[in-house]
Amino acid sequence: MKSARILSVALCGTILLGTSACVKPLRGYQGYVVDADLVNSVQPGVDNRESVLQTLGKPTLTSQFNEGEWYYIGRQTRNFAFNNPTAKEQTTLRIRFDAAGNVTEVTRTGAEQIASINPSNEKTPTLGRKRGFFEDLFGNIGTVGAPGTGGGGGPDGP
Repeated sequence: MKSARILSVALCGTILLGTSACVKPLRGYQGYVVDADLVNSVQPGVDNRESVLQTLGKPTLTSQFNEGEWYYIGRQTRNFAFNNPTAKEQTTLRIRFDAAGNVTEVTRTGAEQIASINPSNEKTPTLGRKRGFFEDLFGNIGTVGAPGTGGGGGPDGP
């Protein structure tokens, strides 16, 4: 009787220890580690691309359309067990350059810039009519290899 009670207490203790590991949040950091002294040393009108590159290092992102903006992004995340991580803090440093490569603006933004995107029913909405099962299954019959569709097999195809 006494050994059964000790066994049940030991079992409950093991279960409590096992579940407490799932409750503790996992912390992570992704991206650029911001050093306030280095960031504050970059001054508009004084620095250029080379000096920013030497001071802060390679940017996380650059502007897609021109070389006018560099972004340094760092994010602190937290999650429980197997859940998706959520951002707790984010620092985005944007440095703008003029055509000559001189710094014109240095701005900082935080977690307010994070956008939450939730897909609806795990489907991508499309414009136009909705296709049914048989239209999806048999809809391409006759179009594969037809002239003008780029599928080959026509008089101009290989």
